[in-house]
Amino acid sequence: MSDPIGFLFPGQGSQFVGMGADLYAKFPRCRDVYERAEQVLELPIKALSFEGPEEELRQTRHTQPAILTHSLAALAALPKLSPAMAAGHSLGEYSALYAAGALGFDSVMKLVKRRGALMYAEGEKNPGTMAAIIGMDAAAVEQLCRDVDGVVVPANYNEPRQTVISGEVPAVKDAAELAKTRGALKALLLPVSGAFHSPLLKESATEFADFLGGFEIRTPSFPVIANVTGEAVTTADQVRDCLTRQLISPVRWVATIGSAKGLGCKKFLEVGPGSVLAGLARRIDRELAVSPAGKVADVEALDATPA
Repeated sequence: MSDPIGFLFPGQGSQFVGMGADLYAKFPRCRDVYERAEQVLELPIKALSFEGPEEELRQTRHTQPAILTHSLAALAALPKLSPAMAAGHSLGEYSALYAAGALGFDSVMKLVKRRGALMYAEGEKNPGTMAAIIGMDAAAVEQLCRDVDGVVVPANYNEPRQTVISGEVPAVKDAAELAKTRGALKALLLPVSGAFHSPLLKESATEFADFLGGFEIRTPSFPVIANVTGEAVTTADQVRDCLTRQLISPVRWVATIGSAKGLGCKKFLEVGPGSVLAGLARRIDRELAVSPAGKVADVEALDATPA
């Protein structure tokens, strides 16, 4: 693979029961990741990931550490590569920072466990929801949010014609209904437990920022593109600032992919469960190629690819 390659790491919503089981069975280095993760997390992450049940795996407090562990196991299975950059969608940013050496194994596990627990608890006491607005450009979705009462904001700029909104349940539902009258192809309420990436998570964001302050962050060994800005972070201070703001700021994924192209990347590996990011990349820019890297077959295909 002589062309520059980037690593993309998926976020919440990419999970599925059975994820990582084949990697665990095949590669000793992946087993090591899972065993160590269980010790640090003090969660039955193997059983949750490999066997479910789905309702348990779908709980944010479980989903986030499970996806992180799968992504780190998949990363460990890869042939030796030198990525030009990395990025992750929301939760996936933590995997990207680990890949770049900015966060150590124990640190990233503990941070994601606390992040997931805080977001889960916030959803329990301060209910909110999210909806995907499809077939409408971002500026129109921003206007939509301004035109309804209550708290509702753009949360994920996923691709040019898909923006996820987040906020209070009545406001999100009103915005989704209004979107249909303004030409959106679809407005789908998402099965989430809270209003992620919105002001409703302010209390959790403050608590998480305090928790984050107790962890060492190192200079990334290659650029990591931050969700908050859609631009590369190259210093430990930039990483800390962006993680502090991430929970209440939108995921600027379109800008993230644009920045990756600016670093020379048109080829990527999606390191972790699912293929959500491959689909988004195709709709952002058809020149981009995203190969899966979350299963044994994917890793073996990469091993067989000439350098």
